[in-house]
Amino acid sequence: QVQLVESGGGLVQAGGSLRLSCAASGSILRINAMGWYRQGPGKQRELVAAITSGGRTNYADSVKGRFTISRDNAKNTVSLQMNSLKPEDTAVYYCNADGQGYSGSYYYNFDDWGQGTQVTVSS
Repeated sequence: QVQLVESGGGLVQAGGSLRLSCAASGSILRINAMGWYRQGPGKQRELVAAITSGGRTNYADSVKGRFTISRDNAKNTVSLQMNSLKPEDTAVYYCNADGQGYSGSYYYNFDDWGQGTQVTVSS
């Protein structure tokens, strides 16, 4: 009922920048938190950054000062500006959103994921 589509991944050299974007669509009434997670090779998925509808942000210690999360509540989009990228940032990045929707006959809660976008940082 809710679809999340990511874009913006790719290959970049260490020290470079990338910007990820994610758009949520469907029968959405309200999105509470939106966030970015990543899963590196052989690692568990981890939180990178999250932002509430009020703009409060939370970052993993490893990306503080380098990554910036932002969202457009009117467009149901979230972005992640990644600067000073390091090889250890290499991972598949996933967009996540949770909130409430309405199908036309009932209300529902959602907590959905995008399909993931690969970010590769070469040394």
